[in-house]
Amino acid sequence: METDVLIIGMGPAGLQAAIHAARKKVRVTVVGKESGSALVGTHIENYFGTPGVIGGEQLLSNGVKQAESFGAVMVRQNVSSLMKDGDGFKAVLESGDTVSCRAVILATGISRKKLGVPGEKEFLGKGVSYCASCDCNFYKGVPVMIVGNESEAAESAVLMTKYASEVYWSAEKADIDASLAAKVKDAGVRMLEGFPAEILAEDGKVSSAVMKDGRGVAVRGVFIELGGRSSADLAMDLDIMPEMDDTIKVDRNCKSELDGVYACGDVTGRPWQVAKAVGEGNIAGMAAAEKVKK
Repeated sequence: METDVLIIGMGPAGLQAAIHAARKKVRVTVVGKESGSALVGTHIENYFGTPGVIGGEQLLSNGVKQAESFGAVMVRQNVSSLMKDGDGFKAVLESGDTVSCRAVILATGISRKKLGVPGEKEFLGKGVSYCASCDCNFYKGVPVMIVGNESEAAESAVLMTKYASEVYWSAEKADIDASLAAKVKDAGVRMLEGFPAEILAEDGKVSSAVMKDGRGVAVRGVFIELGGRSSADLAMDLDIMPEMDDTIKVDRNCKSELDGVYACGDVTGRPWQVAKAVGEGNIAGMAAAEKVKK
């Protein structure tokens, strides 16, 4: 697939960017899933033009319809990797399909979703990790568990088969493309139904994960990957180094240090508010559209 502006993230920042870029009469593709937005499950009552309370899902649904009405194309997959490709960029989707573009807007947010079980916080850095691609080298020859339902978990499980002695993928309900599911199966990943209820350790290091049915699984590492790759992760694919807090530094036009790459929303820093995300989406969408029109 080819497009002019690729927007990664289907939250308020990404959808607003899509609306403004599409209105500039350039080809716009939005890749992501509404379920990955921090708005899911929330209620908004302090956003301009929405008196009373509006559900986050309704706001996202309205945004998708608006963006589509101006010609933006929605692709409900996560991005596995992002790379420079000549004068433009290429994104590889979880299905293995690719999207080539002339400008990229990163709008997936930065938050690492927590599992919220005993042992997760206590053993962070001692066997608990939120980034398999960052820490894979520390788990050579030992069993590990990947926790999550989406593409980030699936990709991490496949990656870890190259390092770990055994890889378990703990999922409540895998939400991935069929081709990625086949890739996981072919890699020899062992599937576990449900998420762990507790992470245990011996001598200060992770030794096992206890599933909700009480069964213990002996592992030395637990990678919590609850979503798709974040904007900060994808930025590093392009050798853009995030700040210490995983934010991406941008100028007043939401442009990053790399020409043709823009970022908006939570990934540019606080405040983490819909109004700020939408405002930056407006700026990034128009700036990216003007870039490709030149």
